Amino acid sequence: MSIDPATLEVVRNSFVSIAEEMGVSLVRTAYSPGVKERRDCSCSIYDCDGMMTAQAEHVPLHLGVMPQAVKERKYFSG
Repeated sequence: MSIDPATLEVVRNSFVSIAEEMGVSLVRTAYSPGVKERRDCSCSIYDCDGMMTAQAEHVPLHLGVMPQAVKERKYFSG
């Protein structure tokens, strides 16, 4: 499948925007002071193979382990 650069950029920016909105919603609805006050959270979007497609610019420390956790979850979910 071939995709032109303009379409790719539009889709990429859409995914990043979705991940950012996920983070805003998470912080707004959180009960944890760590998330609510320190914004100590991360949001990202993954494909069906567990590969990260987009991430929000929150605390990127969490994102290092998230792809492996998503892959492991896929295998255990049956």
